[in-house]
Order: sequence, then C-alpha cells, then structure tokens
Amino acid sequence: MVPPSPPGPSQPERVGALELFFDLVFAFTLTQLTELLAGRLSLAGAAQVLLIFGVLWWMYGGYAWLTNARTPDRATERLLLLLGMAGFLVVGLAIPRGFSHSGFSRGGLALGLGYLVVVLVHSTLYYRVNRNIVRIAPFNITSALLVVLAGVAGGPAAYPLWAAALAIQVLSPLVTRLGGRFEIQPAHFAERHGALVIVALGESVAAVGIGTARFTLNIQVVTAAVLGLALSAGLWWTYFGAGEDERGEQAMTAASRERRPGLALSAYFYPHIPMLLGIVVLAAGVKLTIGSAAQPHPLRQALALGGGTALFLAGNAMFGQALGLGTRSGGTWGGAAAGQAARRTGWAWPRYATAGFALATTALGAMVAIEAQLAALLAGLVAMLAAERHRDAGEPAGAGGWTA
Repeated sequence: MVPPSPPGPSQPERVGALELFFDLVFAFTLTQLTELLAGRLSLAGAAQVLLIFGVLWWMYGGYAWLTNARTPDRATERLLLLLGMAGFLVVGLAIPRGFSHSGFSRGGLALGLGYLVVVLVHSTLYYRVNRNIVRIAPFNITSALLVVLAGVAGGPAAYPLWAAALAIQVLSPLVTRLGGRFEIQPAHFAERHGALVIVALGESVAAVGIGTARFTLNIQVVTAAVLGLALSAGLWWTYFGAGEDERGEQAMTAASRERRPGLALSAYFYPHIPMLLGIVVLAAGVKLTIGSAAQPHPLRQALALGGGTALFLAGNAMFGQALGLGTRSGGTWGGAAAGQAARRTGWAWPRYATAGFALATTALGAMVAIEAQLAALLAGLVAMLAAERHRDAGEPAGAGGWTA
C-alpha cells in the first residue's frame, strides 16, 4: 500500500480564492439543472436531473478532497485546475441537450467529453498529491466513458448507461477502503462545503430573479419573488444559523484520522445530495410559478416547491445525525450507544417533521395560490427554527455538542 503524502506546509487551512472560483463554475451546472427541470417538469426530467447531478456531485467531491489534501499553489496545478473548471463549464453548457429522444446527441457527447476532461484532470492532479488515487481513478474513468457512450447512443439507451456510471461511483467506496489512505483536513473540508451551499442558494436566487425579467413588474411578481428569497434565507438559517457548520468541523476534528474519510462521505457527501437537489428543485418550482401568483398553479409546480424544501430539510437532518448532533461532546449521554442514537433522532425529528409539512403544502399550492404555499413554507421554517432555539436554550451547558 502506498501511504498518503505526509503533512506539509502546502496543506490548506482555509478555502482559497481559486477554490471559490471553481465552486462558482460548478454552481453554474446546478443552475443549468434548474433550467432543465423547469423545462421538463416530469418524471423523465427528474430522472435526467438526478443522473446528471449524481455523477457531477461525485467529481465535485473528488476535487474537494483534492484541494483539501494540498492547496493548488503551483502554476501547473492551477492551470490544470482551470482546465477541470473548463470541463465543468462544457458540461453545464451541454446539460439542457444532454439527453435526446432518439439516436446520437451532440449535446450528450459534449457533456460526456467535458466530464471525461473533469475526471482525467482530477486523476492527474491527485496522483501528484497521493498515489492511492490509482485505486479510485479506474472507477471514475470507467464512469466517464459510460457517460460519453450514453451521448453517442442517445435515446432510451442513454438512461441505463447513465445509471451504470452513477452506480460505479456510488459503489466504489465499498470496494476500496478509504481509511488510512486519504487525509482529511476538517476545517477546510467543512468550510468548503458550507461555501458551496451558500453559492448554490445564491445561484438559485439569481436564476429566479433572471426568470422574472420576462414578466411585467407588479405586486404579484414582487411578492412571490420576495417570498422565494425569504424561503431561501430560511434554508440558509437552517444550515448556518445555529452554528451547525462549525459543529460539523468540531466533529471532524474530534474523529480519528482513520475515521475522517468515512465521516466525510456519511456527513458531507451523501446528505448534501438531497440538500443541493432540494435547492435545484425549489428554484425550478419558484421560477415556474412566479408570474402566476394569486391563482392556482399546476400540481407539478406545487410539488416542486414543497418537495424541494422537504429534500433540503431531510438532507440537513441526515447531516446532523451523521455527525452526532444531539450527543454530548466528548462521549455519550449515559454511556449507551442506543442513548446516543436516541439523542440524535430527537434533535433531527423537528426537521424531518417540517420536511413532511413542506411536502403537504403541495395541496395548498395546487388548490389555492403560490403566495399561500410560499407563506406556509416560510411559516413552517420559522416555527421549526423557533422551536429548536427554545429547546437549545433549555438544555444544560455542554449539551447538544458533537461527538465522533
């Protein structure tokens, strides 16, 4: 086994400007997924968004692990990282045409080739940092080649190829043990993912704002847009308002080096899938419903609003549970593992309950009006946050900490 690179002065402590630039380019792909879903609000469109996001998110995580291992401070590394960004840009441009009804798709091929560039650049850069990437790179390259093949095949045949590409990535951690081979710097890792959530929320608001340009600016449009912004702010508060991002960093720091890669997957990779998809789905719903305020709108659009909010809340609850929010820092509540699990579930249940409430507002949006559903969603978030604040204020000092 080739050991990880030893700690050095180039290991990051904070997220760099180039990494934030990278995140902005990746966020463009999320905006394009919003456009794709808004244009194809159907099961087929949802499947396309899920498949494309799945493979892109895996490689975003790969780049987050890469820059977490070493800051790209050399000219060659920066140029290669910019090339990887160009690959993500090509993917984003091709997303609306990534699937065809039948036969060969230029858009699908462009998407596949852009993604192949993303994968090859990542493997090259990571090999310079930690040669253990040779255990993961074949899975990533095979996945990228399947995406290219999906673009060439087009039509219905593209779906199983995309599904196979995603399955290879999701299952690869089960084949290759990560602990002991890859290092995670907790502060940088937590900050990087928190920054992405902020950028994604900002991009969703910008996409909605741009979408309103085709409408006459009136009280209905302004009301719906402001409620949409307030709802996004509520999601931001859910993730950052009570310091969960900081506690996530503390949990990663408290974990042993061998456990950190597994914790990075269970807390920062998998739970962020529903959170980011929730932002995409919610943005698509708001984009479609602005301009039709004060009147009923189609069930699918109402479902996008409620479902997007529910996805984010459920993912956020999973994030807290994976990191042990609700257990005493430094060990246990009563020393029993079952007790710890109960505390984590007890902390998360308001968010799961609010996720269920958000989904239930679909009926309100479909039968009444967009303002009614948006206002109900916002009220549900406010009530959840207020209840959590009251609960935390009543806990003894030191309770509610993180344990790993």
